[in-house]
Amino acid sequence: MKTKEELIDQLLDLAFAEDLGDGDHTTYSTIPADAMGRSRLIIKEDGILAGVDVAEKVLHKVDPSIKMEIFIKDGAEVKKGDVAFTAEGPVRALLIAERTMLNIMQRMSGVATMTRKYQDELKGLHTRVLDTRKTTPGMRMLEKEAVKIGGGTNHRIGLFDMILIKDNHIDFAGGIEKAIQRANDYCRENGKDLKVEVEVRSLDDIRRVLAHGGVDRIMFDNFTPDLTKEAVALVDGKVETESSGGITLENLREYGEAGVDFISVGALTHSVKGLDMSFKAF
Repeated sequence: MKTKEELIDQLLDLAFAEDLGDGDHTTYSTIPADAMGRSRLIIKEDGILAGVDVAEKVLHKVDPSIKMEIFIKDGAEVKKGDVAFTAEGPVRALLIAERTMLNIMQRMSGVATMTRKYQDELKGLHTRVLDTRKTTPGMRMLEKEAVKIGGGTNHRIGLFDMILIKDNHIDFAGGIEKAIQRANDYCRENGKDLKVEVEVRSLDDIRRVLAHGGVDRIMFDNFTPDLTKEAVALVDGKVETESSGGITLENLREYGEAGVDFISVGALTHSVKGLDMSFKAF
């Protein structure tokens, strides 16, 4: 299995392959090869900054000689007009790196900004906001990192690091008990130490799960806040609880006050507007 760093490196390879092709002919034709210069990352919209560390990887992938001076770190609140960092080095390299770096930073900062809004809505409660697998293909590691930077919590990274038994698994397996039992048997037989979560659609499902056992977390799928409160009382702390489905910033607090441990929100990564910023010579 590839490491996070290897996956990011592959992403950058692909990003430059689709952008650079056989060369940045505009830059090559207008900028002398020995020209040196400086650019600065200017924030154009209030939000949460994310992606500074990745920006350094982008710049150094184009030219390791580029020097950065960082003024604002990941996770900080930024306002329009702030300068996050400067970069100095070959002008050609700065221009080639610009768009790829901005695309990643704008996306990550948008995710971090959205996550902060959701988590702030739960202030004073023990409930944590979770991300989902509804991410941009190839960008998952960076988007999930941005969720953490914004104050949220990562759910499973992919299909490999947790067992999440959803409605289709249950239906195909022939019932909720069979699905849970098979998951536990699979882990035991294959030496896998994985947490098991199961999605439920009713209070009766919860009773069946609790009677059977073998799970670490129960996900309440498309429950109302009132039904969620009943569900939390029924679970009574025996396992972790999570709400999912139909949850927005407007009703998030109601679900948190119902007592769930986690609320998963696909909008953190699938419906995000990038934070506006630019990389300008000075």
